[in-house]
Amino acid sequence: MGPDPTDAALMRQALEAAHRGHRGANPLVGAIITDEDGNRLAIGHHRGAGSLHAERDAVDTARAHGITDFTGTTLYTTLEPCRTHGRQPPCTDLIRSTGIRRIVYGATDPTHNGGGGDQLREAGVDVVGGVLAEECRQLNHRWSHAAAENRPFVTVHLAQSLDARIAAADGTSQWITSQASRDHTHTIRRRVDAILVGTNTAVIDDPRLTARTPEGTPTDQQPLRCVMGLRELPPGATLTQGQPEGQGWLQLRTRDPLTALRQLAATRHNGHPIKHVLVEGGQSILSAFFHHRLVDEIFAYQAPLLLGAGRSALGDIGVTTLSQAHRFTLDPSDGGPVTLFDDDVCTHLAPAPAPAGTQRPGAH
Repeated sequence: MGPDPTDAALMRQALEAAHRGHRGANPLVGAIITDEDGNRLAIGHHRGAGSLHAERDAVDTARAHGITDFTGTTLYTTLEPCRTHGRQPPCTDLIRSTGIRRIVYGATDPTHNGGGGDQLREAGVDVVGGVLAEECRQLNHRWSHAAAENRPFVTVHLAQSLDARIAAADGTSQWITSQASRDHTHTIRRRVDAILVGTNTAVIDDPRLTARTPEGTPTDQQPLRCVMGLRELPPGATLTQGQPEGQGWLQLRTRDPLTALRQLAATRHNGHPIKHVLVEGGQSILSAFFHHRLVDEIFAYQAPLLLGAGRSALGDIGVTTLSQAHRFTLDPSDGGPVTLFDDDVCTHLAPAPAPAGTQRPGAH
């Protein structure tokens, strides 16, 4: 027997709301509050690490519209309400304190935050779980996979020409994409916990790896600046900012991306564990992450120019025949799958979900 049609319809609205957020350290979550007759009172979504959870966002929105009595209301949420305290208090506490009568959720929380549904049932709340469960699970399948692998969520940045070159034949690469594309990259830098490049990129390009405003001013909170590889950085490398290792920057002395990610998972920065990493290049590092299928999200910025014999964005990623191709889907979250930045086209992609019960080729 399928879900109640009203519950299913409202859960689809919650799924649509979830896509307004952006991917990263926390899952995408959407929430809807309805009255006893099923009329929508408020909608909420999670905007990223440290921001209000979707349930609290929906409650605050309802209160902003003058709703103070939640007796008889139903809360729909795409993910089981959390029961533990992180950067935000538990949503189970919020639900009990407001007097919301009924909870309908989609996917079960696979992390240590799970169990909120049972906790609410024990408190006397009417709880219905598993409505559009598979759709809600697929919404965050890469986030769940990263959590299962005990590693941060990985976003990859690709800035390339029409023929997928990241540098011309003479090695020049600044700037292939437009200022608008670079400004958008900085919005992503501002919300990640760490930025990662390879030692070759660090030596040749000498990047700052800082998060900056459109005016070029560094933001107050900066991601950890990371270099992966065995080659030592030259004295005075810009990304070190003259500080010893461990003070704002870190070298991950390995060529294995999963080892690097797990080292980062055990590192704290700005008082928090590292749960979201932005990989910006170069070719060897990007290829290694794709080869091991450790990419959870891609922002590919493509400029309207051809470089011909320049350096390719990727090298060998372990694909020798079409059936081994890494497949991706357009990601509707975070502003949509395709955006124009001046004359550049930015495509937002996520790995295609693996069929249930199968392991992705090349997965650790």
